[in-house]
Amino acid sequence: MKPKSKWSPHNPASVDDRLALRQRYQQIQAASDDVVRIRQMLSDPLIWLQMHTKTKDSHWREAGAQSPYRPFPDKPYLRPIIDMFQQAPVLFIEKSRDMMVSWLGVGLFTHAAMTNPGIEVLFQSQKEEKAFELVEYAKTLYHQQDEVLRRAFPLKSRIQAQGSLEFAHGSRIIGIPGGGDQIRSYHPWGLFQDEAAFMPEAGDAYDNAVPVCKKIIVVSSAGPGWFADFVTTAT
Repeated sequence: MKPKSKWSPHNPASVDDRLALRQRYQQIQAASDDVVRIRQMLSDPLIWLQMHTKTKDSHWREAGAQSPYRPFPDKPYLRPIIDMFQQAPVLFIEKSRDMMVSWLGVGLFTHAAMTNPGIEVLFQSQKEEKAFELVEYAKTLYHQQDEVLRRAFPLKSRIQAQGSLEFAHGSRIIGIPGGGDQIRSYHPWGLFQDEAAFMPEAGDAYDNAVPVCKKIIVVSSAGPGWFADFVTTAT
């Protein structure tokens, strides 16, 4: 009796084997290509914001746009802000309307929470509904990004609670109201304070965050109080 030949990748035993081998190779190659694409998309938060996701403009009709969703704008001050965020643990930003600084802060921390497992980020504003609105910004950026990124960084569940965005790898973003002791209930990696000049006890909240947070962004439009004093003293 003639002995049966052994199967090997170089000498598949049948047409079916060759087809299965080819399909497996294509799957591996596609997965490898996706990894490269994902790395390119996420290599820089600004590239992600401008090329791979979209913000939401509630005044899109007045602006003459065709959709409320649009890529992040190309503004000259964005790159310096992102560079400072990456280099320094704390960043204070004075803003005016239409600069999209709040969107930028949300974008930086959403990018960080999505790409780093097991971290906690707090969004704090004067009232809970405003803090929850910031979390909605984060949800928009997540859902409007390229599908390959949503597959690579899935959420913990399809339905997310109001005021929170939780990823399957353990990171989460939580909206909290103003108050000096609010942060004590958490152990955050990052804190984003929006409109800090109008937030009672913003300074106390900041003081409680400094010992535990690796990254803090504090932004506000003009207004008297702790934020103005801090910024003036720092400069």
